[in-house]
This record gives sequence, C-alpha cells and structure tokens, in this order.
Amino acid sequence: MKLNIAVLPGDGIGPEITQQSVKVLKAVAERFDHEFHFEEAAVGAVAIDILGDPLPDSTLELCKKADAVLFGAIGDPKYDNDPSAKVRPEQGLLKLRKELGLYANIRPVKAYDKLLDRSPLKAENIQGANMIIFRELTGGIYFGEKTTAEDGRSASDLCFYTVEEIERVAHLAFKSAQTRNKKLTLIDKANVLETSRLWRKTVTELAKQYEDVQLDFLFVDNAAMQMILNPKQFDVILTENMFGDIISDEASVIGGSIGLLESASVGDGNALFEPIHGSYPQAAGLGIANPVASILSAAMLLEHFGLHDEALVVKKAVEISIQLNICTKDINKDNHYSTEKVGDFLESVISDTENHMINNENLNFGQMTII
Repeated sequence: MKLNIAVLPGDGIGPEITQQSVKVLKAVAERFDHEFHFEEAAVGAVAIDILGDPLPDSTLELCKKADAVLFGAIGDPKYDNDPSAKVRPEQGLLKLRKELGLYANIRPVKAYDKLLDRSPLKAENIQGANMIIFRELTGGIYFGEKTTAEDGRSASDLCFYTVEEIERVAHLAFKSAQTRNKKLTLIDKANVLETSRLWRKTVTELAKQYEDVQLDFLFVDNAAMQMILNPKQFDVILTENMFGDIISDEASVIGGSIGLLESASVGDGNALFEPIHGSYPQAAGLGIANPVASILSAAMLLEHFGLHDEALVVKKAVEISIQLNICTKDINKDNHYSTEKVGDFLESVISDTENHMINNENLNFGQMTII
C-alpha cells in the first residue's frame, strides 16, 4: 500500500515522539512491503513563531492532500500563562479538526497487567479494564458562539448540537461496539441540559438499527465516579465534546501513564492520529518523553487503512517492551531508557521476523541487539 502521511511534530516533546513513530512506520513499511511517504509541516507555537499563524495555509493544504496526518503535540507556556494572547497554539488544532471535518475522536484505554501498580487506582479495580471512548469533536460548547460583555463582567459559551452531528459519531460507536463486547454507554447530563436530552433521544432511536448492542446511559458526574470505582464495566463510551475531553483524560490514569494512550480523530474523508498527552515543554530535549502513545497512534493509523496485521505487530512490540521494562522514566523510574532508545527497540522488534530473544544486557549498553 502507498500512503502519503503529513507529519506535524508541533511543540515541546512533539518532535521527539513523532520521530519515533515515523521510525516505527518505516520499519512496518519495510517488513510488509509498503510505501509510506512522509512530509513535515509546522503547527502550533512553533508555527506562530515562524509565520505568525498556529495553522499556516501551507500546513492545512498539506494535510488536506495527505492520506493521513501524524500529529505530535501542541502548546507552549508563554501562551498558557498569558490569558490575553489573541493568537494561541490550540487554535491551530481546533481549526485543523474543523477544516478536515474530524468529527469523532477515538481513544482506546487499556490496563496493562505489568503496569497495574503504576496506576494510582486500586489494581483489583482496574485489572482487565479495556474500553474505547468516542468523543464528538467539532461541535458543542468548544465551537459554539462565545460572547463577553463590554464591561468584561460576564461571558457566555453556547453549547449547540444537531441530530446529524450526533448521528454520525454515534454510528461509529455502535459499529465499534459490534466488534467488541456489544455494549455502548452514552454519557450525558440529560437531567439538566437540553443538548444532552437531544443526544439521548437521538442515540436511543439510532440503537434500533443495532439490536445486538446493549445501550445504557450514565450522567457525566456518575460516570466520572464509576471510571474510578469500576472502569471494567465500560466497553464503548459515546459522549459529546466537553464531557469526552474530561472523561477520557480521567480514564488515562488507568494505564499508569498518559504516555501510553493513543487516539485517532476521523471524519468522512480525513484522519489524524495523535497521543492524548500535551506538549510537556519541561521535558523537551531531555530524552525522557514516552513515545509509546505516539507509536500506538501510528498503529491506529495502520488499522484505519485496514492494515490490521501490521498494527498488531506494533502493539505486540509495545507489549514486549513493557514486559521487559524497556520504558521511559514515567514507567521505569530506576533503570529507564531514553525516548530514542525505546523507539530503537520497538523498531528492532518490528523488523525482526523470527521472534528472537532480546539481549537486555546489550540494551543497557545502548545497543539494540536481538540474538
């Protein structure tokens, strides 16, 4: 298969982790005889610094022409700490989602047995947790009309949804549930919000087309509590933009590190793949950023194009690295490996077709040796 992939490293640790994802995808292409072509472009704070725009026209055009977008991270403290800034890095990502029509954000969450003790939650509560969250991405309060009074003493954000916006992401969630444990949970606040009542009515009606899927409902406050008490109850979660933003970040603690969680943002014709973590500027250039979330996002890219065997090889390589504790500092505090070394190891495992044992002693000396 031939794929043209736009690479947007972005800010902070974005370039470091994205470099490892590209490395892994090149190893996949070599092993499975694919042609992946990569072209980089600026986005976020780095684009503001260079061109005065968080999403330059040239970057947007590259993304529109590409088969997929591999995204790093976005954000910079000089904008985070300046609420008066008119141009902000995050505006670039929001505009990109809107321009590409990326209406569904998909976030898998998994508890790795080897890392149960890394989570702040009780091991017995999270062991076996394996869910996928579908978050509507281009509607709701983030994109609604915003007003601030002239005297600056009041402001409002409009939360707005249409049936069509709800249906298109709900279809994706139902179809995913059909391939999993056939359970879908809609998270809303239908006891208070009109938009949530529209969500519940629309999804309930749509469920008639998916009779093999069990549909249930949770108010978002209860869902937040259940995510801590019993996350194993969830299979597929469907929710609106702001609730999805919050609940998926809460779910991220299940895995033991936010550096392990991947995501995809998809539309009818475009797709973007990115780790769920931020730009972590304090770690930029130190070689301590975990590249696994970005690499697993690359695996989601492969799945998006039907390359399931290729994606499975990447996921297996990640599981091997976790089993052998070949991990960055956020997971392996005592004898950790650098961002690049973890990427090198995963590249080596993917490139090896004969399931050899790993020489961990040589790894400690910085050599990716498989014997």
